[in-house]
Amino acid sequence: MTTTLRPTEPLQQNADGMRSRRYQVCVNSRPVGAVHLGTSPAFGPSVARIHDLRIEEPDRRRGRGTVAALAAEEVARGWGCREIEIGVPGSAEAALRLVAALGYVLRNRGMEKRLGDTPPTLPDGYRARPMTEADFDAWRAHESEDYVRTWIDRGVPEAEARAKAERDHAMLLPQGLATEDMWFNVLEHEGTRVGVLWLALRDGQPFVYDVEVDADQRGHGHGRALMLLAEIQAHALGKHTLGLNVFADNTPAERLYESLGYETTRYAYYKPLL
Repeated sequence: MTTTLRPTEPLQQNADGMRSRRYQVCVNSRPVGAVHLGTSPAFGPSVARIHDLRIEEPDRRRGRGTVAALAAEEVARGWGCREIEIGVPGSAEAALRLVAALGYVLRNRGMEKRLGDTPPTLPDGYRARPMTEADFDAWRAHESEDYVRTWIDRGVPEAEARAKAERDHAMLLPQGLATEDMWFNVLEHEGTRVGVLWLALRDGQPFVYDVEVDADQRGHGHGRALMLLAEIQAHALGKHTLGLNVFADNTPAERLYESLGYETTRYAYYKPLL
């Protein structure tokens, strides 16, 4: 039996090079599923993204998804993409096995925690204060460069990483420190600054965009205190969940979040297209 992709719409292409197209997955011309392939909203036309890959239940566990994913990679190569990415729900065990078998590499994962009815309190000696403009300017310069380096270390060319950082910050912080639904705090311990927290509403829910212990203050439990501060702020907003993103290989952060009760909701994978 032959598994192929059959387009169900014309190629959608924008002036900026972004593309998208939907396909049926067919076995001997019989539809058994669907694929939606496009270019990455985050990285632009040089990176493809499998937005959706679905095989109908009667045809699962027969290798249809594997062949469909490989066919999507070939389409992406034809578009001139150097890389392809895919997101997988945290509970989708079959999909996780598939992307691992196809050689995809974990880049980052989204995590979420359901909050209790009562907010936590900061441990003794800690105090949070809002960032000043001077705090914000220094933090933003440091955070932007660190953000760029994070993507470069995960295989993104420097020019693309810097362009992504500029786009993301322009989109998220159009008014800088005064941007609506953004909260920036400095955490102090016994009068000494130990770290910063950036909390925001994303799709109406609180999300930790940045939590960082100052380099000379690491290893003393301040990261846990910063995350407790995030929970306190989420409760103050009347919310009952708190989300975040953690990059692969950041083992200390992963262990901290897991110990605090965060669970993985979505994995983000990528694969170079040679």
